[in-house]
Formats: sequence, C-alpha cells, structure tokens
Amino acid sequence: KMNVPGFRKGKAPRKIIEKMYGKEIFYEDAMNEVYPDALDAAIKESGYEFVEDKIDFDVLSVDENGLDFKAVITVKPEVTIKDYVGLKAERPVVSVNDEDVDAEVKKLQDRQARLVSIEDRAAQDGDTVIIDYEGFSEGEAFEGGKGEKQTLVLGSNTFIPGFEDQIVGKKIDEEFDVNVTFPEEYHAEKLAGKPAVFKCKLYEIKVRELPELNDDFAKDVSEFDTLEELKADMRHHLEEHAEADANAAFETALAEQLAEKVEADIPNAMFENAMDDCVRDFDNRLQSQGLSLDMYLQYTGTDIKDFRESNRAQAEKQVKVRLALEQIVKNENLTVSDEEMEEEYKKFSEQYGMPVDQIKAVINEDHFRKDIVVEKAMHFVRDNAKASKPAAKKAPAKKAEEPAKKATTAKKTTTTAKKTTSSTAAKKPATAKKTTSTTAKKTTSTAAKKTTTAKKTTTTKKTTTTKKTTK
Repeated sequence: KMNVPGFRKGKAPRKIIEKMYGKEIFYEDAMNEVYPDALDAAIKESGYEFVEDKIDFDVLSVDENGLDFKAVITVKPEVTIKDYVGLKAERPVVSVNDEDVDAEVKKLQDRQARLVSIEDRAAQDGDTVIIDYEGFSEGEAFEGGKGEKQTLVLGSNTFIPGFEDQIVGKKIDEEFDVNVTFPEEYHAEKLAGKPAVFKCKLYEIKVRELPELNDDFAKDVSEFDTLEELKADMRHHLEEHAEADANAAFETALAEQLAEKVEADIPNAMFENAMDDCVRDFDNRLQSQGLSLDMYLQYTGTDIKDFRESNRAQAEKQVKVRLALEQIVKNENLTVSDEEMEEEYKKFSEQYGMPVDQIKAVINEDHFRKDIVVEKAMHFVRDNAKASKPAAKKAPAKKAEEPAKKATTAKKTTTTAKKTTSSTAAKKPATAKKTTSTTAKKTTSTAAKKTTTAKKTTTTKKTTTTKKTTK
C-alpha cells in the first residue's frame, strides 16, 4: 500500500517503511488481525452470554511482542423466576362439526370450478364478463380510463361503485353507457368527486360451473375413493389444526404470565435488538406479499422511527418470555438429545424442501439447539399448567327505552393514502390497511439465523474481559 520514492508501490522493504513512518504503522493491521479471535476466546473463557451491543474497546499496550486490550461487553442478566408450575389460563375448546367439514369441501369444490361461456341470457350478478370500456369526464377521455377485452367478475366491487351494477342485465354484443361518480378520495385528483361516463361493449358472459359432490369428485381431487373418506380426512386435519391453535392460544396466555414473573435487570440492548427483529420480520412478511416496508410506511403515513417504536411493548414481552424460558431450562435441567435434533432437522427439511445436509449448513447448530430446548421449556410450563374453558360471553344489557330523538349522525371522514399509478381509472384505488403487530408470537428466536459471537450491542450490566494475544 505504501508509496516510497525509488520503489514500486507495495515493493518497499519493511525496514525502510518503519524508518520513515515508525514501527507503529503496522500495528493497526496486526490488531485487526488478532482482535476478533482474541475477543471470542476471552468471552468463551469468561462463560458470559454475550448480548449484541456496542463494544467499548481500549488498547492498554501494543508493541512487536503483542497486544493487551480491554473490552467491555453487554451480557445477559441474572434471572429469577418462581411459581411457573401450575399456572392457570383459558384454553379454547377444540370442536369440529359437520358444518366446518362441509365448508372445507365447499372450498375444494370452488377451486375445481370452471368457467363456461353462455349466450342465452343477460349478465347477472356473479357472472364473469369480458368488456371494452373507455371513460370520459366533461366530454374528454382521461388517462388510464380505457380497457379492451377486460375480465370482470360482477359483484366483486373491483371497479368504482355503481360501475358493475350497470352491466347487470346487458347482453352479448350490446353497447351501452355506464354513468358513475368518482369517490372524493379517488387516487387521481383530477377525477376525484367528478361524474364520468364509460362507453362499454359486452363481448362474453361466463358462469362458474361447480363439479358435483360425489365419489368421482373425491377420486379426482384426492387419494380417496369415496366422498365420505375425503370428509373423514378433512375432519382429522381440521381437528389437528384446531388443537394446534388451542395450544398456541393457551401458550400465549401462559407466556404473558411468565413475562410478568421475570425478575432481572435487563439491558436495554436486548429490547432494542428485539425491536429490530420485529421490524425485519414484518418486512419479510410484506416482501412475501410483493410489498415493501417503505411502501407500507408511505401508505400509512408513518416514519420508520415511529413504526419501530410501536413494536417496543411486543419486543419487551418477547425478551422477558425468552429469559424466563431459558431460566426454566436451567432450573429443570432440560436438554435436547442428538436424536431430537435430527428430528427437528427433518421437520425443517420437509418444510423448506431442502436436504437435511443443506439445512445443517445454513443453521447455527448451537442456536438451533437452544431454540429447541427453550420450546421444550414452554411445553413443560404448558403441560404443568391448569387449563380452564373460556368464560361464556354475557349478553349485553338492554338499555332503558328513551324518548325518540332525532339523531344527528356525524359523517365519518377517512383519509386515504393517495397512490399515483397508471392503473385503470375505473378501478378502485388500493388503500393500504394499517396492520398492528400481535403481542406474543413465537417465544423462540429464529433458528435459521447464523450468528457470530462478536457483534454490536448497548449496556446495562457490563463485564470487563481482558486478553493478551501475541502474533
């Protein structure tokens, strides 16, 4: 890296560089080389559990013989939790009836429906139609208001109010006008609240034809020979899901109690890290739906700081529950066998459609084992808890009759985030729904994260670790 007169770059002898700049010029590179491994070794030797936070690093001495440094890290707090055996919480009653099974069969039947063209009647609500349309406002065609051979399900409310209703009753090859008024909050400001006329032509009418529910249907859509066998299998899966949902609700209620029972001086860094995890998880869920966090924040008029802060209560609860369960693991001497580890790897393999070897390559085994044993602790709490049926909901008390008064209804004004797109003007603007985070999700951290020992982290309880390294 050095430019020394008389030598090509990088080719100057070390002694000449040391003479020009001093021996210390090489110390920084040497420290960067030895420091990370030395810190990892010191943390392991100390036996402390490191929390991601800022590390205070001071060089005590450095020379050609080695480096003495002091690192102040944030560590997990000492935790006390009592009375976690015999907790009481409501657990939903698992019940699957014939109506639930029939509803599932109906969904399957709907998925197998096919569209059939008809010509012997006018369009009805629920039909799928193929249309041309072109919109005019104040006699002028407007941008985005034209569509050719567009598919529209009548009654789906895809287009602006009143549009689809005026297609009902029209026949194939009929040309007609559709008169509408754009909503006040419409995304295109020039059209908002204004009347418009759409010149339309109807080309095709299609109806959904459902397959008949019989044994042949069961054979076509499943591995079963009869409809009754298919229904029995559906009932079994519904019961399994209902059981899992009931357990999840029961565990969530128990986790709330565990969080309240934790006694610990928790570093703020643990809460901050959990808030970051909440934001990342939410962003990942949005991306799986083809959205992004930036788009969500724009639609809801929220900035990232406020959104992140809105996750604080949830993050604090998750940290406390995790600490409680980790302490229960120690109290009850819970462990995970190699056989149990292999079973969990197989589950991940089936879930993600990857070979077990690939799963092992991307998962940090130590963290994965910790997550599994923490889940075991949650099951321990659940299995030793007392479940009660949810209390019956009381019917609302009847209000005493009052003299009839003329009620003045205040109009509700909603603010819709305006979206500027080139999509069809006849369609309703997409309004971003504000999503609130659920309180207790999973109490275990994401197993698939690979984590290195020394990362960033804040400090409440700090521990000083000193290590001498010679290179």
